[in-house]
Amino acid sequence: MNKSEFTKVYADRLGVTIKEAENNLATFISTLTECLKNGEYVHVSGFATFELRNKQARDGVNPLNGEKVLIPACKSPNAKFSKTFKAIFND
Repeated sequence: MNKSEFTKVYADRLGVTIKEAENNLATFISTLTECLKNGEYVHVSGFATFELRNKQARDGVNPLNGEKVLIPACKSPNAKFSKTFKAIFND
């Protein structure tokens, strides 16, 4: 399922137009992104926690030629789903 298909299902469940559902989803994503950029930890109870993690520089290998390369340090968003949410799929 791609984003437009998801948005249609989301709109149907909410009983709103596709445009309203697109705006709702875009607002959620942009708010989450902004909070993470500001270094905030976001916890949605019963669903997931989101945080920005610092990854240290590390050695890697170029798969095309086998040459060793240095992968620079960076920040990476991370999501961890709750036990409650995971349990839905493992009944």
